[in-house]
Formats: sequence, structure tokens, C-alpha cells
Amino acid sequence: MKIGNKRALVLNQDFSPITVCNIQKAFLLVYLKKAELVVTDEMLKLRSINKAYPFPSVIRLISYVSMPYKGVMLTRQNIFKRDAHTCQYCGVSKDLTLDHLIPRSKGGKSSWNNLVTACKKCNARKGDAKPEESGMKLMRMPFKPSYVMFIRDFSGTISDGWLPFLKTKSMPVLKEG
Repeated sequence: MKIGNKRALVLNQDFSPITVCNIQKAFLLVYLKKAELVVTDEMLKLRSINKAYPFPSVIRLISYVSMPYKGVMLTRQNIFKRDAHTCQYCGVSKDLTLDHLIPRSKGGKSSWNNLVTACKKCNARKGDAKPEESGMKLMRMPFKPSYVMFIRDFSGTISDGWLPFLKTKSMPVLKEG
């Protein structure tokens, strides 16, 4: 079995989530006694020539690491992840780009609350207008995800063992009506 795409959740000493890392790094942190195992994947083992080790799913750092900025960077890929790689107007997942709800020409900024994923067709249809001015409705209002929410909801498949450490509110959804 390839372990290259398997990941482990890394917790700070106070059990707050810090990041996600690959299994090799998680094992090394535990092996070097810089972290301890919190949750293991009972179905898997890491094996050397003559020894089997528990497969880390969640590890906790032995020493507290100060995290001055614990936010999600505003990047094109993170906007796409937040919006599940779908156009927020029509729901397609091809030919995607970013759309400013308030166009830059009208003072709109590049921010979490003003950027959405849009297909090129919808972006061209909306043009240099606000969605309501062009008769277009959003599937979901844009928002800035919290760090924990981003790990939980947007970092790909997560292990069930991570869930107790990633509890937070879920994504806001635009209500009909």
C-alpha cells in the first residue's frame, strides 16, 4: 500500500489543530519524541524490516508552538476549494475563474467576501455589474473560512478520528426566498 497520499492531523500541545502533514513526517515526529500519538488507524501499520509501528492519524506536539497567525490565505485555489470547484451561479465545474461580486472597476476589493468561483460563461454574462443588477443569483454567499473549518471542510478527505478535534460551525448557506 502506498502511504504517500495519507495524512495526519497535527495538534498543538493544547490539542488545538495546527496543520495536516504526510504520514512520513507524522511518524518521524513521533519517533523522535517531538510528538505523541493521539489517534491511530487500527487497520494500517507502518512496517520496517523487523518491526511494525502504529499508523498515525492524529498526533500532538510535545512542546507548545506559538501560532501568531492562524488564518487561511486568500488565494485563487483556496477560493476554488471553499466553493467546491463549482460555479456559484450555475453549478458547473468546468472553465472556472474568479468573479468579483462588486467589480473592481466599481471599487470592489479582492477579499473573501467579494470573490466567488464562476465559470467563464457566467462571469461574461454578469460582466461589469453586481449579480443583482444582471439578474443572477448566488448558490451560496461568500465567506472567510476559519482555519479549523478550512482543514475540516476543504482539505480533502479527512479521517473520522480527526472530527473531535475539528468541531466548529459549518458553512453558511444562502437561504431561498
